[in-house]
This record gives sequence, C-alpha cells and structure tokens, in this order.
Amino acid sequence: MDEITFKSDTVLSDVHLYTPNQRHLMVRLNGMGQPVFLSQFKLLWNQDSWTHSGAEDSGPRDVSAQETSPAGSESGHSHEDLSLQAGDDITIQERLNVPLDEDGDLDVVRRPRAASDPNPAEPARDKVHPMILAQEEDDLLGDEEQESSSHSIIKIEHTMATPLEDVGKQVWRGALFLADYILFRRDLFQGCTVLELGAGTGLASIVAATMAHTVYCTDVGTDLLAMCQRNVALNSHLAATGDGVIKVKELDWLKDDLCTDPKVPFSWSEEDISDLYDHTTVVFAAEVFYDDDLTDALFNTLSRLVHRLKNACTAILSVEKRFNFTLRHLDVTCEAYDHFRASLDSLEKLADGRLRFLVEPVEASFPQLLIYERIRQLIWDVIL
Repeated sequence: MDEITFKSDTVLSDVHLYTPNQRHLMVRLNGMGQPVFLSQFKLLWNQDSWTHSGAEDSGPRDVSAQETSPAGSESGHSHEDLSLQAGDDITIQERLNVPLDEDGDLDVVRRPRAASDPNPAEPARDKVHPMILAQEEDDLLGDEEQESSSHSIIKIEHTMATPLEDVGKQVWRGALFLADYILFRRDLFQGCTVLELGAGTGLASIVAATMAHTVYCTDVGTDLLAMCQRNVALNSHLAATGDGVIKVKELDWLKDDLCTDPKVPFSWSEEDISDLYDHTTVVFAAEVFYDDDLTDALFNTLSRLVHRLKNACTAILSVEKRFNFTLRHLDVTCEAYDHFRASLDSLEKLADGRLRFLVEPVEASFPQLLIYERIRQLIWDVIL
C-alpha cells in the first residue's frame, strides 16, 4: 500500500460511523489491500436487559457492542476534572510544551511540499503509512473478561469505508436487526437447516448457528468469503453451544446453478447440495436491496431455490429504507426500497400451481438483544 487514497465513491455503514467511544482494532490487510478491523458485538442474554424498543424507540444507542471508556478516563470523573481555569493556561501550556507563535496562537509545523519545490532547503520527509500492530487473538480481551464474556461477545472482522461493490465487507444495521429477529424466533430455527443469501461478514449466520443444525452462509467473492470464514472460526464457540455447523459457500445470484468445481474456493459438494434442497426450511437475507439489478437477481434466485426445495420454506428479508435526494426527481426518494416493494408484490402475485407466496410485514416490537440504534426505517418482511 504505497499510497493512501480517499475516493468520493466510498460507502460507510452507520454501525461504524456512530461509534466514537468504541475501539476498532486494525488487525491486517485483506487480499485487496483494504484495512481489516476487529469489532465486538455484545449479546444481552440476560432477559432483564432486553429492550422492547420498536420503531418508537426514543433515543439512539451505541451501535457497537463492547462499550469502553476513552483511554485514561474513568466513569467516576467529575466535570471539574475536565475543566480548565483561565489563570492556569500558561502553566498548562508550559507543562504540555505546546508550540506557540509570537501572538500566542498555536504554531503548526507543516511538512514541506517536496513535489512543488524542486530544490528544497531541507531533505523531504519520508511518507508515513499506517502500521499494523501485531496482537495475539487471545489478548484482544483480558483474561477475566474473556472467561466471563466468551458466550456473550461476537467478534467480527470487517472493513470500514468501501466502494459500493464491497459493501458486504462492512457490518450493517439490518444485519443486527435480522440477528435480533433470529434470536426472537428460536422456534423457527431450532435444529433446522437454513440458508443466508448475501451473508457479508456472516454475523446473522453466526447467530443462527446458536440454534440451527446447519447454516449455509453464502455470498460471492473469494476475499469476502475468506473474511466470512475467518469470522465463523472466531466465533466457533457460539455455534458449539447448539451443535450448529456453518458452511461458507459461494452462491452467485446471477448464475442458475451452484458451483461444484472442487478447484474453486468455497464450491459446493454433491452432498451439500442434496442437504440444502432436502432439508432447508428457512432462507434469510439482510441489507441486500440497494441495487435494482441485484434485487431482481435475488428474487429470481429465491424463486429458483424454493422450486427445488422439498420442504415448505420461510424467507425472512431485512431492509433499511434509505432516503436520498435525486437530481432526476429533484426530491427525496427511496428508489431502491420502492423497487424492493414492487418485487415483493410481483412475487406474491406469482403462482404456478404447486407454489404460492404469502408476504407478511413484521412489526419491530420484538426484544432487542444486540446494542445498536433501532430506527423506524428498519423494515421486515416474511415470505411464507
């Protein structure tokens, strides 16, 4: 990574944007040179801490799970500790060795512009690049904290800001919303074979594996699937509590058949395909309705899959209704969501004799077991 470039076409999830008090530990670079961070999401297993906060929830919460105080601060500090008296300014400046100019303003030392000066008076400074501080995974949490919270913390590796085609490498609010619903509907997942479409980092599949027998966690892209597989390994202790198995596989919505080439990473075996079609009873997806072509491809894939399944299937779809100002309409619209709703309506009207789709919206009044901001724009639909 010789140059650090910020582009205007990158997208940043709200989950990562609104976590000022949360430490995101950078652990490595992925195969595409993108920084990968490790975040922790806390499960509120204690029913006393459940929050029945639906769309009318009044206040935002920290969306990341592990709440930590800023370095060097304690919750018991008073406001006096943070206040500075005007008479102590000089003493404080001297103590901190703050460089000031002759007027008393902060003197900012600027690096020389070597590119614009062919004959600089001083040697140009070396370029500064981010460094990854190696840290053993066992040290990410303290020993006591590890022992007490091993079954209440989900560790997720993810990127931060990505181009639109790589948004699956981030954690999105709809995935946390979906995970909440999975925990709420344990009866629907207990001991079952389930399939997630567009799994991204795999957070929802990891939660489903705490009760399901087999979870097929699918997406496209070797780098994304490798990250997903690593997250599965980081949280294997959670799946072990319910004897669940997570199988990370490639499932391309733009292709009619599953990849069975053993030379291709994350391809399907004949046994896995038979198990998928013979036993799957739940299909779920979150935050995958942001592009009309991909939305059409997902609904085509869903229709194709349910025709091959031997059992009746429930599909659970989670989407955040996002508003955007468009020059085409000169107004605030939510075109991606409108297209999603139109696709749902078309699916409900589709009937070929053996299959019939029933679409039911779900109110967001179920308990909240993950810490994030549950907003009014989070919407559920269940297809029976």
